Amino acid sequence: MAHSPASQLAVVSRNRGAQGGRDVEAGRVVLLDDLSKRIIEQLQQDGRRSYAAIGKAVGLSEAAVRQRVQRLIEAGAMQIVAVTDPMTLGFSRQTMVGVRCAGDLERVADHLAAMEEIDYVVITAGSFDLLIELVCEDDEQLLEILGRVREIPSVTMTETFVYLKLRKQTYSWGTR
Repeated sequence: MAHSPASQLAVVSRNRGAQGGRDVEAGRVVLLDDLSKRIIEQLQQDGRRSYAAIGKAVGLSEAAVRQRVQRLIEAGAMQIVAVTDPMTLGFSRQTMVGVRCAGDLERVADHLAAMEEIDYVVITAGSFDLLIELVCEDDEQLLEILGRVREIPSVTMTETFVYLKLRKQTYSWGTR
């Protein structure tokens, strides 16, 4: 992740589409009003922005902003996290892995999501049934994880895409 500071705060909003977002865990829709969307957008610009500053920008009290942020987090509409640069933390290998499966994709996706080393799992349409992202300390760890992925009975094939240089990664897609 090519960010100037070694770590930055990001608000990852799970909101998609005009009506609301999808809770990744439960698959439920979270409806957002205009004030909640404006709060999310403020935090996407600067995840460290104070509740008082956000309140001033959106026309709410500090306490009202704090309550709304807490409700948005609890509903799974967003999370506030520190985004780090893996290379500065001792991880020398970052990859995207395309996975082809036979059988129940949801079961395989759940199995992969349960693996601590995998930080991104998505069911896709196209050449691959699933995409997973790995951040590894070295090639040895990458091989070990790939071996465990390939041992899953329904996995029929994997293709690994090694990141050579990350040019862009943002979390500022707004709220629509």
